[in-house]
Amino acid sequence: MSNVQEAVEAAASHLHPPGSFEPDEHPVPTGREEVWRFTPLKRLQNLHKDIPLDGQDYTVDVQAAPEITAESVAADHPAKGSSGYVPTDRVSARAWQAADKVFLVTIPKETVAAEPTVITLRGSGTKTAAAGHLVVQAGPFSESTVVLLHEGSATFADNIEVVLAEGARLTLVSVQDWDDDAVHHTHHHAVVGRDASLKHAAVSFGGDLVRMNASVAYDGPGGEVEMLGLYFADAGQHLEHRLFVDHNAPHTRSDVLYKGALQGKGAHTVWIGNVMIRKAAEGIETFETNRNLVLTDGCQADSVPNLEIETGEIVGAGHASATGRFDDEQLFYLQSRGVPEDEARRLVVHGFFADIVRRVGVPEIERRLLESVEDELAKNVGLPPATPVGAAG
Repeated sequence: MSNVQEAVEAAASHLHPPGSFEPDEHPVPTGREEVWRFTPLKRLQNLHKDIPLDGQDYTVDVQAAPEITAESVAADHPAKGSSGYVPTDRVSARAWQAADKVFLVTIPKETVAAEPTVITLRGSGTKTAAAGHLVVQAGPFSESTVVLLHEGSATFADNIEVVLAEGARLTLVSVQDWDDDAVHHTHHHAVVGRDASLKHAAVSFGGDLVRMNASVAYDGPGGEVEMLGLYFADAGQHLEHRLFVDHNAPHTRSDVLYKGALQGKGAHTVWIGNVMIRKAAEGIETFETNRNLVLTDGCQADSVPNLEIETGEIVGAGHASATGRFDDEQLFYLQSRGVPEDEARRLVVHGFFADIVRRVGVPEIERRLLESVEDELAKNVGLPPATPVGAAG
């Protein structure tokens, strides 16, 4: 039995309930459940209930690296389910059942891709809901980058599976740059093979409501995972990121760093981080960090890091979370040297995000992220800094 199968059959984390492919085995959430209490269910457009997921109001554009195969295959293709993922909520189970095809990206063994593979999903309306399914399979000792761009208007639910074979190195970047009316519920699940390395970057700027779940398990010792996140919520936006790292194999590593900024009345961000260290996971090392910068009054940032440890034979494990306003000393330092107040605030925000942007490691995306941060700041020029609101954990 593989480590992935053992993880599926093992006792579930209290923040990661048992899975099922059958939607009806997942009760319709009420908002009182621990895993749903932060999500404004009324704004999910009934994705969590029974809205049909048969819409086709979107297009997919693919720019694949020459060495990589990107194709649409039948929904019963054996690649579907190859990560060992079993849906843990009703929306993901409904999307699993409703997706009528699978988009499969294959990186052959020992391939070193010369350029990123970019997949752009562009929605054209929110009246009908749609479901999607993507599988990325990285062959042994391959090296590649896959970028997922989400644009336009849509009501969309999807599952993304990522499978790294032994020694594979993969960077996966997902950018949620939707229009203001979009609703997106997504679950990314990765299984990391022996001595493989995954960099997963989640970026959320657009959409009315975005809820992203990202989970990782290991299929052998020596695997490494770096999970990066960057989000910027405006007035009325709800951006939610929920992470689960399952250290189910010995001598594995994980490093989680998410940073977010909020501005405008009703802006709400949620970050839930959970790391499970199972009895078999001796010699592992993990750390998770979340930082939030509140730019105006009327925002709420919820941040809840968690560690569940079943063995003491580990190298290190920890977590940190903080929510705050502008650093007065930084602003004073810049203004005392003649930098105007608005420009000083911009510099502070750019500095806040700079380290995580650099760690993405994809120059084209890094430039896009810095431009997006500047666009977000332009929406609230001149508004005063605020007292932090809504920090939890």
